[in-house]
Amino acid sequence: MVEVRDLRKRFGALTVLDGITIGFRPGEITAVVGANGAGKSTLLKCIVRLVRPDAGEIRIDGVAIDGDGRYRARVGYVPQIPRFPEALAAAELLDFLAEIRAVAPRNSHRLIELFALEPFMHLPLRHLSGGTRQKISMLIAAAFDPEILVMDEPTVGLDPLTARGQKQWLVTQKSNGRTIIMASHVMAEVEEFADRVIFLLDSHVYFDGAPVEALAGSGERTLENAIAKMMECGSVWAKS
Repeated sequence: MVEVRDLRKRFGALTVLDGITIGFRPGEITAVVGANGAGKSTLLKCIVRLVRPDAGEIRIDGVAIDGDGRYRARVGYVPQIPRFPEALAAAELLDFLAEIRAVAPRNSHRLIELFALEPFMHLPLRHLSGGTRQKISMLIAAAFDPEILVMDEPTVGLDPLTARGQKQWLVTQKSNGRTIIMASHVMAEVEEFADRVIFLLDSHVYFDGAPVEALAGSGERTLENAIAKMMECGSVWAKS
């Protein structure tokens, strides 16, 4: 269980997260959605401690993560824009991370096959396309069998076949009890396989529920239209 309690973050005069309280449950895929600048990436980065919140706390299984980095061994993170040591090959990077973690990868061979990465594993990362780098990012995040997967726009740059394989794999991970948190702008894929949607608006949680609840509450037939309607109504609400 990942618990976010009264989380607050400002960048200068801009308030990005204003008292966010959410729980992310095992065996569930939770999609965090919202407009550009709504705080989705900041929330995910706070969970993996790439951004330090100004106030509030994050707990994993009841234990606050602040000041104790051991929880990171339980988390896999896929950033929106992966950054790698450009001169290394993916195989070398995986070996390097295994040495740092002092544990061997558990899923690397299966993931390399799933993402069709074998031809690219020994090429310098600087030579790889954006889509292939995204696959490498997913490989690195998942290779050590994390209990919690945190992913920021994980299907960006992926071809349809790989995106389908990734979704199927995520559903399998969910059935194995993993906690999966993802930010996405692709409402069709959120509607397809997310169990829960958290919609951020004006630094707050505006909606938290199942996709079908968003559809029922909005009267719309697609999640994309439902979220768009919430954005319109929410903007009016925020100004009132």
